[in-house]
Amino acid sequence: MKRIHTIDVTRGIVMIIMALDHVRDLLHTTALTQDPTNLQTTTAALFMTRWVTHLCAPSFVFLSGASAYLTFKSQHNPAKTKRFLLTRGLWLMLLEITVINFAFWFDIHFRTIILQVIFAIGLGFVALSFLLKVPAKVLGIIGWGIVVLHGLTTLIPIPQTQSLAVGWSFLFVTNVFTLSPNFTLGTLYPFIPWLGIMLVGFGFGSVFEKAAPARRIILWRSALLAISLFVVIRLLNFYGNPTQWAAQKSSLFTFLSFINVSKYPPSLLYTLVMLGLMFGLLALGDIQPNTFTKVVATYGKVPMFYYLIHWYLIHSVMFGMLFLQGFRWEDIAIGTFSFGRPPNSGIELGAVYGVWVAVVLFLYPLCRWYANYKATHRNIKWLSYL
Repeated sequence: MKRIHTIDVTRGIVMIIMALDHVRDLLHTTALTQDPTNLQTTTAALFMTRWVTHLCAPSFVFLSGASAYLTFKSQHNPAKTKRFLLTRGLWLMLLEITVINFAFWFDIHFRTIILQVIFAIGLGFVALSFLLKVPAKVLGIIGWGIVVLHGLTTLIPIPQTQSLAVGWSFLFVTNVFTLSPNFTLGTLYPFIPWLGIMLVGFGFGSVFEKAAPARRIILWRSALLAISLFVVIRLLNFYGNPTQWAAQKSSLFTFLSFINVSKYPPSLLYTLVMLGLMFGLLALGDIQPNTFTKVVATYGKVPMFYYLIHWYLIHSVMFGMLFLQGFRWEDIAIGTFSFGRPPNSGIELGAVYGVWVAVVLFLYPLCRWYANYKATHRNIKWLSYL
């Protein structure tokens, strides 16, 4: 499949932004005790640091759907594409519950398993592998139907029986279950709403087959439409997000309340504004490659490689921070939903940004090497899974 430069550029941008969120998660002073989007306790800078990273997950899932479409069309072999999506999906799900969850917690006992974006993409690929006979436009319409109507599931109470509650949450609701004293399961990315976003991406995939000028027009119009719909529906203030916006202590915080949308699970308004921003990035990146776009696209060409390494790197940096702050190994608590951060540890937001820049710069030569290695070793089939 011929690579689409603007997809690599956009994916690279959101991957760079993603690292900021994970540096904040592991290193910021209040990351373990404060919700950065809680308008009663946050600052504008902290809120926006978290809010901008909301862009990442829906962009990854949407672009995964679009890439699946492009793979399907380029292979001209439904059976081959089905096999690829099925095996790659199962592989991503396996990575999530093993290598990636270990990167989160560094817990060899695996007392906490959270199902996040990689698991959602993997399960979405598995579902897509059985839906390839359905026309892409139909899948796109079904995807938008899920995005628009998923909010109605909040009206249905979660079953009281634990097994049914886990199943319902796995499909529809973000939830955390203590299944035993030594095992906790988190359904942070419920399957159905994220599948909807992937199907939207699959249905949109044909746009990337068009010539660049026509493609840019569609991307800009899509960005304008999505953000306009977000503004109109948000102003109506009755549907599209679990919480309504309200006047706050200042006009700035009222604006923050207006854009404060729910990711867990992804609400209609969250999806509209984030996909709108993503369409804008795709349009901006749909130009002749230059130095900036080539650098950014380097990250976007090796998303799984980057994702795995950046988690282990940031978590290792966190341990280095703790030792520099005078903590010892016995102060580090490895367990359920614990990154190993003891109380009274961490760095301020300005330093978080410094570490983020250092992490992204450190990863660049590694990503460039691996991107070149993949490009020159296309005969090694398993590289397409990493």
